Amino acid sequence: MDKFLVIQTAFTGDVVLATALVEKLHSRFPEAQIDFLLRKGNEGLLAGHPMIRKVLIWDKKQKKISNLLRIAMEVRNEKYSQLINVHRFASSGFVAFLSRADKISGFDKNPFSFCYTRRVPHVISAPYSETIVHETMRNQGLIADITDDVPALPKLYPSQEEYKFVKQFQAAPYVCIAPSSVWFTKQFPSEKWVSLINSLPSRFAIYVLGAPGDKLLAQRIMDKCNARQIENMCGKLSFLQSAALMEGAEMNYANDSAPLHFASAMGAPVTAVFCSTVPAFGFGPLRENGRVVEVAERLSCRPCGLHGHKECPQGHFKCALEITNDQLLWWTSKTI
Repeated sequence: MDKFLVIQTAFTGDVVLATALVEKLHSRFPEAQIDFLLRKGNEGLLAGHPMIRKVLIWDKKQKKISNLLRIAMEVRNEKYSQLINVHRFASSGFVAFLSRADKISGFDKNPFSFCYTRRVPHVISAPYSETIVHETMRNQGLIADITDDVPALPKLYPSQEEYKFVKQFQAAPYVCIAPSSVWFTKQFPSEKWVSLINSLPSRFAIYVLGAPGDKLLAQRIMDKCNARQIENMCGKLSFLQSAALMEGAEMNYANDSAPLHFASAMGAPVTAVFCSTVPAFGFGPLRENGRVVEVAERLSCRPCGLHGHKECPQGHFKCALEITNDQLLWWTSKTI
């Protein structure tokens, strides 16, 4: 029997996008065992996943090196027929190197790619290219030799209990907003979120989503909003509960960050606000009910990096501040 391991120990959104590989492998090899290795903190994404036999967890914060050795030995003992390493950095390459898997596929940028049986170029499209290679397409290249060139869509699987829990918040039409990002220049400014919320039709309840560490940001936004039904959900929902809530929203707003990919995985409508980064990097919405919103002017300083910065290198942050409410409210005329 085929036995696969998918490795993606990067950020939450990267794990969500890598679930497309699980979907594709299962469709082509329905009897195969599929395991997934991720970093501690992201395991909730794959809880109860019907296509994944086992989730392996690497704790990168506590005893990082010794835990890496432990997980490498666990992988080695599983005797995988194929290991698919989506992660491009040395830690995951080291696990692949020690795995003794029959086949190993990964990106050529990984320092341990010399041990791979299949090395795939990791290509980022030019900033304003008309042909965008989405991350799911890049990842699909890792298994194209055993499936085909067409990527599956990522997918998350909230349980019935998780759907039941969020039902209490779904009495009225609602909009979800995820205002935070790890990087400042990928994060739409709080005053712009306030302006958007105050411009949304009053018939919509507003749920502000995020991690426990986002509570203060959400509260600062809410404190400046006009009186309306708005609730701070940061830290109150699990990953899959958040995904279930987003699925039923009239619209979801997110930065170029993980909640955007939650929406893609759930088939939920999403407006993705791209500030310092650009869709050409390959992380935009994947469904027809998703739209990218970005500054209309082609700024010479944008993009200022692949991931983002702690502050605007130019000091003006035009890529965020010049996005208008009219751009963000494109969908509301369809819901009257």
